Amino acid sequence: MLALDPKTTALVLIDLQKGILSMPVTPYSGKDVLERNRALAQRARYAGVPVVLVHVGFARDFADAPPQNVDAPLSSAAPLPADWSDFAPDLQQDGDLVVLKHQWGAFTGTDLDLQLRRRGIRTVILAGIATNFGVESTLRHGWELGYDLVVPEDGCTSLDKDLHEMAFKSVFPRLCRVTRTNEISFTA
Repeated sequence: MLALDPKTTALVLIDLQKGILSMPVTPYSGKDVLERNRALAQRARYAGVPVVLVHVGFARDFADAPPQNVDAPLSSAAPLPADWSDFAPDLQQDGDLVVLKHQWGAFTGTDLDLQLRRRGIRTVILAGIATNFGVESTLRHGWELGYDLVVPEDGCTSLDKDLHEMAFKSVFPRLCRVTRTNEISFTA
């Protein structure tokens, strides 16, 4: 069991929104990751730990999206559905912080760092979709900002099982403590 101080810990959940949850993901289904993170968020709220819900969204014309002059651009041929950035039903609760991002990572171009520091947060539990996009980008930036990071492996999933496993085997252990959602507890 990993015991974390609720006074200096925050839970940051990445992209648990309708459009991303509807994508095919692996090694865990979007439904399973959502349910594990809902349960973790409820335990966090009960302990007084701030819950931060991060979602990604863009203007209808994608003018605020990152440039796609890359070898493997993300598809944006069709407009996104109107509810694409909406959080999964019943995920957001009163008192949760909400961050809208326009990048993979949740720190770039947002006030996430400011909101965490003003609350005295030193430890960030980070989970969501996709492991090696939004979660990894946020993890790397959070590590560079000096946060103590914890990532529950079963609270994340990806578009590719091999990339998920590679991240947790080769990258994440150098940036954070890897655990499971049911192994996190909050004690003063």
